[in-house]
Amino acid sequence: MLYNTSKKGLDREENLANTLFKLYFPYWPIFVVVLIVSLAIAWGYMQYKTPIYEITATMMIKDENKGVDDSKMVQSMNPFDSKKIVENEIKVLQSRDLMKVVVDKLNLYAPIFEESELAGIPIKSVSAYNWSPISVVIKNPENIVVKKGAPTKHYFTFASSKNSVNVDGKTYPLNQWVESPFGTVMFLPNKKSISKTGKPLYFTLSNPRGITQGLLKSLEITPPEKLSTVVNLSFKDAVPERGEEILEKLIETYRQKGIEAKNVLAAHTMEFIEERIENVENELDDLESEIEQYRSSKGVVNLSEQGRLYLQDAGEVDRRITETRLKLSILDKVENYIESKNMGGSIVPSTLGIDDPVLTQLLQKLYDSEIKYEGLKNTTAVNNPMLTSIADEIEKIRPTILDNIRSQRSNLQTSLANMTNTSGKYDSALRTLPEKERKLLEITRRKEVKNDLFAYLLKKREETALTYVPTDGDSKIVTRAQASLEPVSPKGFKVYGIAFFLAVGFCVAYVVIKDMMNKTVLFRSEIDDIVDLPVLGELSYIKNGKTNSPSPTRDIILTEQLRKIAAKLGLYSRTFTKQKILITSSIAGEGKSFLSINLAFSLSQSGKRVALLDMDFRKPQLSQQFNLADKMGIVQYLKGIASLEEITNLSIQEGNFTVLPSGGKRGDQTQLLLNGMLEPLFEQLSKDYDYIIIDSAPLGLVSETNLLAEFSDINLLVIRHGVTPKDIIQRLGQNEKSEILEKMCVVFNGVKKRGFVKETSGYGYGYSQIYGYGV
Repeated sequence: MLYNTSKKGLDREENLANTLFKLYFPYWPIFVVVLIVSLAIAWGYMQYKTPIYEITATMMIKDENKGVDDSKMVQSMNPFDSKKIVENEIKVLQSRDLMKVVVDKLNLYAPIFEESELAGIPIKSVSAYNWSPISVVIKNPENIVVKKGAPTKHYFTFASSKNSVNVDGKTYPLNQWVESPFGTVMFLPNKKSISKTGKPLYFTLSNPRGITQGLLKSLEITPPEKLSTVVNLSFKDAVPERGEEILEKLIETYRQKGIEAKNVLAAHTMEFIEERIENVENELDDLESEIEQYRSSKGVVNLSEQGRLYLQDAGEVDRRITETRLKLSILDKVENYIESKNMGGSIVPSTLGIDDPVLTQLLQKLYDSEIKYEGLKNTTAVNNPMLTSIADEIEKIRPTILDNIRSQRSNLQTSLANMTNTSGKYDSALRTLPEKERKLLEITRRKEVKNDLFAYLLKKREETALTYVPTDGDSKIVTRAQASLEPVSPKGFKVYGIAFFLAVGFCVAYVVIKDMMNKTVLFRSEIDDIVDLPVLGELSYIKNGKTNSPSPTRDIILTEQLRKIAAKLGLYSRTFTKQKILITSSIAGEGKSFLSINLAFSLSQSGKRVALLDMDFRKPQLSQQFNLADKMGIVQYLKGIASLEEITNLSIQEGNFTVLPSGGKRGDQTQLLLNGMLEPLFEQLSKDYDYIIIDSAPLGLVSETNLLAEFSDINLLVIRHGVTPKDIIQRLGQNEKSEILEKMCVVFNGVKKRGFVKETSGYGYGYSQIYGYGV
């Protein structure tokens, strides 16, 4: 059972392959021509299309939600360091402001091209980024406006000996700002130039905003995986070296912006510290002078042991009180900033002395968000989704900062109250000392407090200064920008593959549509689908054949096909069970008379006596072919004017082959067939001949054929390839109860070879029983 199933599967695959081969192979010339044209177009596309390369780089960004925390030592060395959310930083990397900086630094608003010509006609322009002898710098590129009608290409030549460049017929020096029709410009020698070119060079000018938008479309940044802070940057460009520079400059600008943001905050803090140091230093000078004057006037030199102990204990408390008050002062400034300030790019107050890392991170996040908001507000609409998102983020950060400040203030105020109480106890102890010593101790105590504060400020100044040292900032380059060795677009395999399949698809569609639009019968399968009648066989189309000739065909193949049809009907047997054969068609011109003559001749050649009756009374084509149109025939016999013997004597007799003419076009032939003379006619002919072949009128046009079918033993319906309309066969198939269909078979006539090359083997559309015409 398994063997049979496998064999059936293989047979189906073989039949399908054979079907497709026979269906489309005859059209192989059009497949070859279209395929050659398609591949030629693909080759031309590959030659004309500028190849695009992919440049990739990777960088790592510190994220407050991912990765491992920095060590405490690093955090203590850089109090302004903060972590960022990677998803937000990706938006920053894709921002227009950042890319515009890259455009301005690399002068991408003035690209230079090399023009290729064919017979003096420009056919293609390619970037001359690597071999242009100069680069163009515009002083105010944001003011570039390309006016309608103005030339967009500015052709130039470079004279190295004169250190000048000629643009549009005017000479300009190098390395100098000069006025030109397109603004204040400077021409610089291109250090990247690697070779000289003899082809025309020109540059174009575009507003940096448009260039920025185009570059951002080619930039793709892949978000990191979970718990990863590494992002992949990808950029596509026609010039690999330029793409690498753009990506490198973008990363450099991003990192520089991050460092500048931290430096701005550190500078503000340094300004605050310097101001405080200056004030404390002045106060220390005053206290030094006061102590010196007091000792001179009172004669006090040193403090007693009791005074030194008091000063040591009280000094520690005073130092802590001073630090706490400084922290409270800073918290007040930050609170006023948060409560009174609208969104803007002003500097966030310093958090010097505040040890809470949460508050530091929140203030840094607020500062970053406000900088982004200010940058976007100047270049986008108020209702921009990204601008709205940043504004919402700022509004969420502010209440969190205020809650943190209030919590810290409450703790500091409680600590200050405890320390103030302790300081009061030391004041009580001071009263037990001698008056001179007590006074000196008070002055010295104030000095120690200022000394501690001065030392504290100096320490913070050094920590702040360390942030100015160049660092990696909040990001680190993992892999530098590098271009792919091969272009990513267009890919030859893909382009040629598409061209191949489009060509094949076009040819297949052409063949299918051509067959579908043909309203005549083309396939044997169509006959099988429309009518449930057996197809006896096919008769091949004979080129330049004389179908109206009374002579039988001498074509060997066609003769053999006729013999096969006769054999299938059993006409070569010794017993004559199917003596009367009626041959008809659906319309005129399908070859029923041709089949009648050749079938009669084929039977007569085998020794059978054959009578060929022309009973297409309305169009007696058979009688005309044998020059019997004017002779008495079957019509006169039916009217009783002539006997069968008389019309037989007037007919053509060639051996065993006798042709009985119709007798001309006269009157209503239907009534003539109903007068009772047909039955004795066929009875007598059946005695005199072995076979009677009746060439009748087309089926469906008149009723004579249906009347004659009552006397026939078998009916042959001729359907001609490319001539017989499908709708007529469909109507015939709908009339299943017709008596004539009960004993009817089909002969497929005039089958032509398929396709453009007619010398291919086989007739019709192949021998497949599914799609072909063969048996």
